[in-house]
Amino acid sequence: MPTLCIAPLLDAFFRRRFAAAGLVEASVPLDGGTTTVHCWRFPPGADGVTDARPVLVLLHGFGPPATWQWRRQVGPLSRRFRLVVPDLLFFGGSSSTSEAARVSEAHQAEAVAKLVAAVVPAGAAARVSVAGTSYGGFVAYHVARLLGPGAVERVVIASSDLLKADADDRALLRRGGAERVEDVMLPRSPERMRRLLQLAYHRPRRYTPGFVLRDLVQYLYSDKVEEKKELIKGITLGNKDKFQLTPLAQEVLVLWGEHDQIFPIEKGFEVARKLGPNARLEVLKDTGHMPQEEDPKRFNEAILNFLLPAPKSSL
Repeated sequence: MPTLCIAPLLDAFFRRRFAAAGLVEASVPLDGGTTTVHCWRFPPGADGVTDARPVLVLLHGFGPPATWQWRRQVGPLSRRFRLVVPDLLFFGGSSSTSEAARVSEAHQAEAVAKLVAAVVPAGAAARVSVAGTSYGGFVAYHVARLLGPGAVERVVIASSDLLKADADDRALLRRGGAERVEDVMLPRSPERMRRLLQLAYHRPRRYTPGFVLRDLVQYLYSDKVEEKKELIKGITLGNKDKFQLTPLAQEVLVLWGEHDQIFPIEKGFEVARKLGPNARLEVLKDTGHMPQEEDPKRFNEAILNFLLPAPKSSL
């Protein structure tokens, strides 16, 4: 009897949500074709037609591609922003044959910056905001530093421990019952997949059958595994020998789930302090590492209120 494969069905459903939000799928060649970034983006405007909505770049975390991680955001946010939602290198449809691209989240940021230059029309409206969750927050930080406030207006760092150190990794391994970070973040069995879901979500979920977990592992975690292991090893944030975190010149919103078990809430306070006087922390209660999924309404409202502040009264 054939086994029901639910992951491809979910994938098709999530892709339809992106299309329903008015986004179009594109594969953008960079670096002379050695790098290809797959993304969902706002449709190119017709000649002479100007879209005044600001640009927002959404960067996903470690794990499934962008369509799985931002599916609850693209509908509401696309009404107010021109969205650019890439798969980071070695996730989804994005890849590179460049050895440098395999090194760190800083190289991911360089690819994102080149993507923005390729798809966002030049001019007064070319300034963008960037939001990243978890590993995508690492990349968002580097994008903001790389391009500066002249190109990046505001930054959202969600569930992303920019100060991650070896002690934090050891604590994660204790919580995850694993020996290596890659065993937690790249599950290779239904049991490890179940544990990752328990770490990522705060509110209890219905029991997920083993065959569904096996299907998710096969569909989401079997591609470019060695490259993703190298990305984990190559993270520079938190490594004082490789990189020093400094405040950003842009306004920064740090969003964190109250019960995050991947990066505990205490780290959210530390990150906000380290990012300087332009940063503020907003804690989303009753959520874990994936507040954009557990409470998308509050998550989306927080982003909208931050990126589109009410105009100040002239009185």
